[in-house]
Amino acid sequence: MTQPPPPFDPELAAALDAAEGMRPGLAPQDIPAARQALALLGPAAGPDLTLGGAFAVEDRTAPGSGGAPDVSLLVCRPTAPPGGGARPVLYYTHGGGMVVGNNRLGVDTVLPWARELDAVVVSVEYRLAPEHPHPAPVEDVRTGLLWTAEHAGELGGDPERIVVVGTSAGGGLAAALTLLLRDRGGPRPLGQMLMSPMLDDRNDTPSAHQMTGVGVWDRTANETAWTALLGDRRGGPGVPPYAAPARATDLSGLPPAFLDVGSAETFRDEVVAYASGIWRAGGVAELHVWPGAFHGFDALAPETALARAARTARLDWLRRLLGR
Repeated sequence: MTQPPPPFDPELAAALDAAEGMRPGLAPQDIPAARQALALLGPAAGPDLTLGGAFAVEDRTAPGSGGAPDVSLLVCRPTAPPGGGARPVLYYTHGGGMVVGNNRLGVDTVLPWARELDAVVVSVEYRLAPEHPHPAPVEDVRTGLLWTAEHAGELGGDPERIVVVGTSAGGGLAAALTLLLRDRGGPRPLGQMLMSPMLDDRNDTPSAHQMTGVGVWDRTANETAWTALLGDRRGGPGVPPYAAPARATDLSGLPPAFLDVGSAETFRDEVVAYASGIWRAGGVAELHVWPGAFHGFDALAPETALARAARTARLDWLRRLLGR
């Protein structure tokens, strides 16, 4: 019997109640409208990605491999002279359930850290499902990472200090990327930051069942997203870990990881299990489970105490990783 979900943090519950039109489910027929809503915002309506002139922003292109289309990259470089030597690089993969988003979505989360750490940001735009099912998204993310490593010097960055960062679906893609680089060969990221990552296509954990119809991203939305990516293979045998990292049976040899998730969100149990798998394999992982937090709480309610705590924990981990 499924138990009721954990209660939301009071501050977050109030923010969720105040959010107009917010609902947890996403059906396949909702995808076009979700994309249109994002397109209506446009770059001009979004946040100032220069942070008041702290960054120079440009669009670059990584050539596609094996007949794949080129990959669009958003590059944000600090305008101030470097503090000493090549800068670290934060390689960002956006959220959106694999079905929505572009390389500007969510990058404003990463830019304040880059300002504090004197880092370059590269945000990758990957092909979206269902038009482009697995492996198109993760292959685009890999193409962008290889380009970033190859061109890091040109960007003022250090190819030996690239940290892959991802939110939600992007967190799952960032995790898949580190597995792909380990297994196929390629530059080893210095670390991986996985924020509420989408990891498990089986969609059958206790937290997935608890959050049905509740919060921001529920089991129905999750099924829609994973089915868009995998089609009839979703939840069945033989799904590769490069599509759903929770399927990995070997989590050894991965870069140090930071993982966080809310206690009141669909992804809770798969994220905790993934961190545990890294520890069992002898790896390094830092895990935060934010009590009473729903999916995307820090974006919806950035001034709440839990959101501030999450931002501090993420930045502190990056400082330790980068020796800043």
